[in-house]
Amino acid sequence: MKHKRIEVLLFFLLLLWPFVVAQKMKPIDRKATAETKALFNNLHKLAENHTLFGHHNATEYGHGWTGDKDRSDVKSVCGSHPAVIGIDFSGLSGRPQPEIDKAKEELRINVTDTYNRGGVTTVSWHFINPVSGGGFYWVDTISKPAVKYIIPGGEAHGKYNEILKTIADWAHSIKGDDGKLVPVIFRPFHEFDGGWFWWGKPHCTQDEFISLWRFTVTYLRDSLNVHNFLYAFSPDNKFNSEAEFLERYPGDEYVDMVGMDNYGDMGRDRNAPDIAAKKLKIISDYAIKKGKLAAFTETGLESVKDPEWYTGTLLKTMKMHDMKLAYVMVWRNDMRSPTHYYAPFPGHPSIPDFMKFYDDPYTLFEVDLKDIYK
Repeated sequence: MKHKRIEVLLFFLLLLWPFVVAQKMKPIDRKATAETKALFNNLHKLAENHTLFGHHNATEYGHGWTGDKDRSDVKSVCGSHPAVIGIDFSGLSGRPQPEIDKAKEELRINVTDTYNRGGVTTVSWHFINPVSGGGFYWVDTISKPAVKYIIPGGEAHGKYNEILKTIADWAHSIKGDDGKLVPVIFRPFHEFDGGWFWWGKPHCTQDEFISLWRFTVTYLRDSLNVHNFLYAFSPDNKFNSEAEFLERYPGDEYVDMVGMDNYGDMGRDRNAPDIAAKKLKIISDYAIKKGKLAAFTETGLESVKDPEWYTGTLLKTMKMHDMKLAYVMVWRNDMRSPTHYYAPFPGHPSIPDFMKFYDDPYTLFEVDLKDIYK
């Protein structure tokens, strides 16, 4: 009789399990727009068998060109834009107001065009130091450790609030042809485990960084009523365990997506797809356990020096373990530099391999996306 009761209990637990998982899988913003919730849910579903391909600044400029309508190097090569387009908030602070207004409008057009085509936007933030010179990089002779100044209680906290109001104003302005606010994946303070940015690990304490992250999310969401953002947490590749990955994690109630930036293991410092895959598996496992999305938020090999990098390294890495990755994004193709590019362009020797990557059922490009906001 006892065993029978256990069997019945297990039966009902199995029946209820999909509903438990569904309850866990939802954005941290309870007031998120319907389209933002749909994007979150559809990325989760697509990640069961696919990964969206992304390229930073893909439609703003490319190898040897800038400002062309409906153009990207990826589209010129394979016929489709990337499924995910990366943009940046770097122009929304630390500049004269006319330049900020121009940057806001250019980003608005870019994001709404991507949404109207059915693609996805992710936003990074190369945040110009708000309390000193040095730009977004840490410069020993100039930079100040700005995090402690801009968190609640810091002397520049009010200035940071005004910067976030600029971002919120922009978030409220991005409406598609359907009149709906466009959802974006916001990825602030990336690669925080390194020392090259002023928000990096050597320049603020663990508590200061967590305070900055939590305030940024709650102020945008709860005070400024931004409800079309998903929030992505992405260190660089300086971890080898879940505990190390979570060292500066602000908590599950402040994060929708977990990811990592990793160039080092992917051919820049060494070609070690097994090591990169191990780190991605840590991220994916945590996301599944906690009801989050996971992504390979930045990677690439400058100049695509290995003509089989896309299938031989990138695809191999993402397929090595049973993982659920919403997207992978490679870095930009500079418009002026002859060597600073991460996706092929017409005439590049890696195109045959990239076309294999494009044709693989695992990868999704913009042309493959159907009603991702519904």
